[in-house]
Amino acid sequence: MEMKRRFDGRTVEVLGPTYEPGKPSPEGEGDWKRRLSPEAIIEYLKAAERYWYSKEWYGSEKRKNPA
Repeated sequence: MEMKRRFDGRTVEVLGPTYEPGKPSPEGEGDWKRRLSPEAIIEYLKAAERYWYSKEWYGSEKRKNPA
């Protein structure tokens, strides 16, 4: 825990850094598609097509002009 000053001048305890220092290994970094199974890739593609081409959307996904 660290002591910090608030905007109104009071001193409060705050949580300090809780991460472990270091860097991720560069092998496959950011390559999430490589770790997916073929079934998961098909599900991903189905969801993407539904997002862009479906007429039964909801909430913030609804487009004013259909694709």
